[in-house]
Amino acid sequence: MANLDAKISEVYGKKLRVRVCGICIRDEKILLVHHKSLGKTGSLWAPPGGGMEYGESASEALKREYKEETGLTIEVDRFLFVHEYLDPPLHGIELFFLVRTNNDAPILGEDPEMEKNNQIITSVGFYDLKALIREKKKSLHYVLQHAEDIDTLINLKGYFKFH
Repeated sequence: MANLDAKISEVYGKKLRVRVCGICIRDEKILLVHHKSLGKTGSLWAPPGGGMEYGESASEALKREYKEETGLTIEVDRFLFVHEYLDPPLHGIELFFLVRTNNDAPILGEDPEMEKNNQIITSVGFYDLKALIREKKKSLHYVLQHAEDIDTLINLKGYFKFH
């Protein structure tokens, strides 16, 4: 675990990253990726997304990240809000978008910045947000912790720093 924490800090830590995150809703459930060794509890449930690369548009980055983490092809519907994520050593400015996908099932993807034998993504799927808030609130991304339900989440507008 210490090696994984050190690798996460080396790859992502102690620098400001611009990230894109996609909110995908299907049958009143939200698509989430579970990461080990992240967050205050060592377990983080978050919408698919990741860092933008130089020269890449937000839409292109989000499509790439979705494909890497979930195997799904998406269409970006609309911009929702900005969140400043700070959970040392991680610091990111996150651009949240509402996205659409076909009815394909998500598959467990990977983080290409981590070695094959040291992946941090452990599961991906559609989940009942209200149930997760009740059962795993402290392991949810800060944005999800502050949403009462899906409607509240997709109607957020502005700049937030939930901590």
